[in-house]
Amino acid sequence: MAVDFEPDPRVAELADRTRRFVREEVIPVEVAHDGVVGSEEVRRRLQAGARAAGVFAPHAAEEFGGHGLDMCGRAAVFEEAGYSLLGPIALNIAAPDEGNVHMLEQIASEEQKARYLAPLAAGDVRSCFAMTEPAPGAGSDPDALSTTATRVPGGWRIDGRKWFITGADGAAFAIVMARTAGEPGDRGGATMFLVDAGNPGMQVGRHIPTLDESLYGGHLEVTFDDCRVGDDAVLGEADQGYRYAQVRLGPARMTHCMRWLGIARRAQDIAVGHAAQRRLFGSRLGDLGMAQAMIADNEIDVAAARGLILRACWELDRGRHAGAEVSIAKTFTAEAVWRVVDRSLQLCGSLGVSGDVLLGRFLREVRPFRIYDGPSETHRWSIARRVVGRHTAGTAGAAGSAGAARPAGVR
Repeated sequence: MAVDFEPDPRVAELADRTRRFVREEVIPVEVAHDGVVGSEEVRRRLQAGARAAGVFAPHAAEEFGGHGLDMCGRAAVFEEAGYSLLGPIALNIAAPDEGNVHMLEQIASEEQKARYLAPLAAGDVRSCFAMTEPAPGAGSDPDALSTTATRVPGGWRIDGRKWFITGADGAAFAIVMARTAGEPGDRGGATMFLVDAGNPGMQVGRHIPTLDESLYGGHLEVTFDDCRVGDDAVLGEADQGYRYAQVRLGPARMTHCMRWLGIARRAQDIAVGHAAQRRLFGSRLGDLGMAQAMIADNEIDVAAARGLILRACWELDRGRHAGAEVSIAKTFTAEAVWRVVDRSLQLCGSLGVSGDVLLGRFLREVRPFRIYDGPSETHRWSIARRVVGRHTAGTAGAAGSAGAARPAGVR
């Protein structure tokens, strides 16, 4: 089957409108706030602007006020939104809300969609996804899940401690992963629950100080202590939480890549603009060989990352698991974006280090992406395991079907 990465005219037009909106309306706000906004008033003003521009919620289904784009369509639009740190929050496609919208569309009951998905897609509320736990709990290894949900009359009791829960400050509800069968270390046995912020058994704790600051609502500790929910709080089926989480994880990893690729392009544009103007040693910086090499390497990294993202999205749009493609794209993009921003800062010299441009902020924001949504090392382990598994299976198959017919030593 042919792979066509050219966006259809509707997507291309939406991406172009997003590009103009981000440059004309979002970037001035970003610059004024140093790329960090903790104000509901600013969030709502940006989102009102996105609605007026017709670019709001490109990922959400049309019945929930969005544009209903598939993953390849999102790639073009999300990259344009990600050209500013505040572009995703303006379009309501920032993490974790964007991933939660995607998952709720796929899994939630009609009642849950009306109660949780509709206001989330509209930007009326925010949400969080409570999966990660302090060591030795769930992190890169989800099987270490230690938060428990126990059957009680009329529903469930949730107990446990989560941390690094992005967006928990001010979230109207949490999607909570808890163990309903087995013990920490066992595969399976998890269930996802919808927990309202007003539940007395859920306590949102401290903001964890982090290198990055632009993700709205921060990264927080959240404690569940005798947190009671009804059966209607179960998202999907009991004990199927890990299976349902895959609905969210692959697409969410790709949308992270799309957004950060926009920032990489922004950093490159800042650096090239500087290199085209700055004169030293009798010529423009952009005419010097080492500067040209960095500019060229940035272009290569951006183009390669975009191609890997689109390939993974193409697989996801066809209903495939795409685990290998997603891991490859996520690992490469997280590292390529860092390289692009770092080179761009280097090209700008003292200007790049200064606060007069946002390259220093970009560098702090993109560095954690090599850890978020699975560290590069975990993804490399997964990639290698698949490759070795295919080789082992292929060797066994070849030996069984043809080995006896081949003379010794023939390869």
